[in-house]
Amino acid sequence: MRLVFLMWLSFSIQLYCQVDLGFLGILPRTVSGLTGILTAPLIHGSFSHLVSNTFPVLFLGSAVYIFYDRIATQVFFHGYFLTNVLVWVIGRPYYHIGASGLVYALASFLIFFGIFRRNFRSIIISSIVLIIYGGLIYGIYPQNTFISWESHLMGFIVGMGSAFGLSKIRKVYS
Repeated sequence: MRLVFLMWLSFSIQLYCQVDLGFLGILPRTVSGLTGILTAPLIHGSFSHLVSNTFPVLFLGSAVYIFYDRIATQVFFHGYFLTNVLVWVIGRPYYHIGASGLVYALASFLIFFGIFRRNFRSIIISSIVLIIYGGLIYGIYPQNTFISWESHLMGFIVGMGSAFGLSKIRKVYS
């Protein structure tokens, strides 16, 4: 996916140019923080942070595009932009960086879409994602002051909301 390429490119720029791009994160309720709505998912604080977002973005993003191709772009944009807008509105006054809000949105969408749709294929997909990523639920609780639980929680809510809204539009999936 292009997003993963941009994530790795941004991290490479930080690493090789020895520059901290954290200022491109979301700084809630500030005009300068609005830029982060577009750029925060591309910025990662460490190699492990980057890797921990890369594989879920690839796996979950691919699953959405493979199984729900007609609505995948809408799901992706909800997860990317609505999550970040909500973090900008409710987040703590620190820079929020990384793609984990998108990861939570994609996982939540895949889990809840099967529950709301109630067809066999969607329930199987939901079950697989729940087995693999069910532990993400712990990330929506404030535990570590250096981790944006707000991004996790907002992504989870956006994914669930997208699943609910899109599951009600039957003609899209027939």
